[in-house]
Amino acid sequence: MDTRHLVDREIAPIIDLFPRVDLDAAPIAQIRARAAETYSILPPPVIAPEKLVVPSIHGGPDIMVFLYRPATTHPDGGAILHIHGGGMVMGSVEQMQAGPAALAATAGVPVASVEYRLAPENPFPAPQEDCHSALSWLAERAGVFGFDANRIVVAGESAGGGLAAALTIMARDLGGPAIAGQLLTYPMLDHRTGSDVCPYNNPTTGEFIWTRASNRFGWAALQGDYKAADARRGWFSPSLAEDLTGLPPAYIATGSLDLFFDENLDYARRLVAAGVPVDLHSYAGAIHAFNAIPDAALSQRFNSGLLAAAAVMAGPASR
Repeated sequence: MDTRHLVDREIAPIIDLFPRVDLDAAPIAQIRARAAETYSILPPPVIAPEKLVVPSIHGGPDIMVFLYRPATTHPDGGAILHIHGGGMVMGSVEQMQAGPAALAATAGVPVASVEYRLAPENPFPAPQEDCHSALSWLAERAGVFGFDANRIVVAGESAGGGLAAALTIMARDLGGPAIAGQLLTYPMLDHRTGSDVCPYNNPTTGEFIWTRASNRFGWAALQGDYKAADARRGWFSPSLAEDLTGLPPAYIATGSLDLFFDENLDYARRLVAAGVPVDLHSYAGAIHAFNAIPDAALSQRFNSGLLAAAAVMAGPASR
């Protein structure tokens, strides 16, 4: 179905900024190189990061973390662990600095952005274990960085949003560290979307930027030889988690034309049914990565909502 006429006029130019790529046909190095060119349109960070290396607690290699610290922090505030997007196969903290820097500046709290290992070279559970290691490292340094360890929020976009959701399940199952909230921007949650067993099949979603074919490639790369048949399946694909009780409050933002629209709404519904507070926002005419056009009214409304939620979840308790 041709859906271009449904795309918000101000964000429509992004369709041509993100040209179609046959992920199955192109070498992964070429895919990443082209993605890096596209990500270069993002604005520079408002805070320069400290580049740190943290140890894995799961036996993996050390992990790079970019730490953004605002000029003034508040001892009763929390911190944010940010996880970048890229379909599980591309992207990096170096290429995607604007978002976490803005979170730090607005919420007035430290933000750590984690360079998790990418698939297909590092399939499940490598990315999840890297994120959990970074979360543990951040929680242990509450005294050093001056924040409340009980107010750590996880945040991410697309694949990063999916990993953030998975991390809340993983941390709950493993007994910590505690997570106070999750900020999920069009999160990649359900490995079935776009496949032969997709439970949604919405004809108006997923035509642009991240398509059904893209989704099949990204999830297959992450899955490797994992059967998704054990108790960790919710860590792999959060929509497969049978038990969502005990998870932290969630802020979920999605677009009405995004491939992930239906899985995002379904996950929000299931969270609510499990007793988890959910603040859900859908933006009409929004496709995947629409906020890469920062001056569009739709993007400004999205950014205002996300940053306000970050300030409430992780900012000083006195706010």
